[in-house]
Amino acid sequence: MTEYIAQIWPLAAMVGLFVLGVFVFKLPVSLSLAAAAIGGAAVGGEGFPLRHFVEGASGYMDTLLIIGTAMIFMQMIQASGLLDTIAHFLAITFRHRPSTLLILMMLFAMSGGMITGSSTAAVLTTGALTAPVLMNMGISRDRTGAIIAMAGILGMIAPPVNIPAMLIGGGVDLPYIGFGFPLLFLTVPLAVIIAFFLGLGSVKNGRIDPAALPRSYHSEYGWRLYSPLLLLLILIIGERAFPRHFPSLGMPLDFMVCALITPFTGRRMNPLHIAQKAINAALPVMGILVGVGIFLQIMTLTGVRGFIVGMLIGLPHTLRYLSIGASMPLFGAVSSFGSASILGVPFVLSFTGRNLIVVAAALSLIAGLGDLMPPTALAGLFAAQVVKQKNYIKILRYCFVPALLIIGAGLGYIATADLWAGLFFKGSHLSLWAVITGLFLLTVGLPYFLDRVWIKRAKEET
Repeated sequence: MTEYIAQIWPLAAMVGLFVLGVFVFKLPVSLSLAAAAIGGAAVGGEGFPLRHFVEGASGYMDTLLIIGTAMIFMQMIQASGLLDTIAHFLAITFRHRPSTLLILMMLFAMSGGMITGSSTAAVLTTGALTAPVLMNMGISRDRTGAIIAMAGILGMIAPPVNIPAMLIGGGVDLPYIGFGFPLLFLTVPLAVIIAFFLGLGSVKNGRIDPAALPRSYHSEYGWRLYSPLLLLLILIIGERAFPRHFPSLGMPLDFMVCALITPFTGRRMNPLHIAQKAINAALPVMGILVGVGIFLQIMTLTGVRGFIVGMLIGLPHTLRYLSIGASMPLFGAVSSFGSASILGVPFVLSFTGRNLIVVAAALSLIAGLGDLMPPTALAGLFAAQVVKQKNYIKILRYCFVPALLIIGAGLGYIATADLWAGLFFKGSHLSLWAVITGLFLLTVGLPYFLDRVWIKRAKEET
């Protein structure tokens, strides 16, 4: 009993100081986490363990490098005109196929998060370019904002860059390898279902005003405009598909190589100014990761982490699932990254008997919903700004059902983790191709079928 009390006091001090820092003193989340760690170490009898603070602060150095370089690359291709050109091309090419265009716009909006690992970056880059297309299709302002917000969250979770999964893996010594197919199969079907749920009933066939779309720069710069993105795809796919024959540069260097050639492919820009702007945008997220690293290090030092894991393992399965579905999104209201690392690590350890890659992928999805939780609700707040809606709650109300769907999918993924692991990692090539075929039919076949029905009805009406 005395041992439990000795572990509860540091935990109570850390949680209390964190809440005071964020909600009372209005400190940034990063500073609140660091202050809570300092207080927890003192209450736990460890004094001021400088070595552990330094180790914790540098614990996610690889993730920090990915965030910084990815943001630079994203800002570069936006300044070059590449993102505008892609959005314009998709809208004009598929304007008479509304179901296909809706799915393509959803995936395009997600791409910003897939590259940067940040829902905020996705909403403010590819999401901002998607918004006028969706509203031109006849989708209301609030529903458009909800689609962009959900795309930002799903893009943050989709491969190749999933920072919450990296944070969970870093806490349990699980390398970020083998997450591609589990994350892809988890996010793409949800993206299709959510896009259809929020937008399909509102779209109007062929009524897109080209003047309201982002401008295309293809005629000015030709195919060289696309070279940074094509090179990035070659580097990422080549490193994973042909590890023995392809140079492994690492994702930070991949992003930087592609960013360095971008100023020579499109519109004129000031690369140094763009890089400074990108790092400034990434600093709040990077600061949170530093604070999370310190917080987790002190949790481990004082025995709090082991106490939480032991408590979770002792919970019945039903209560464990309920606690995941409730606590991870709610804690994510402060920081989805903090939710993934501080809560995700103990939760994934409580499922040690199952495939940890699949479990960590599902937990990262549920943690991502924190970006929809008030009072911060970063994805909803910035989506409201993009669509010029002053009250972001009107955006969030359309996100409620999709959020429940995501929680249900994540918990179901955890419950059947070994089944999915057998399919992704232990099954035959035939079973893996069956998964790929299913994704193709869902993202291409279903929209194509719906558009054929749509076009046939339009001809009959005329």
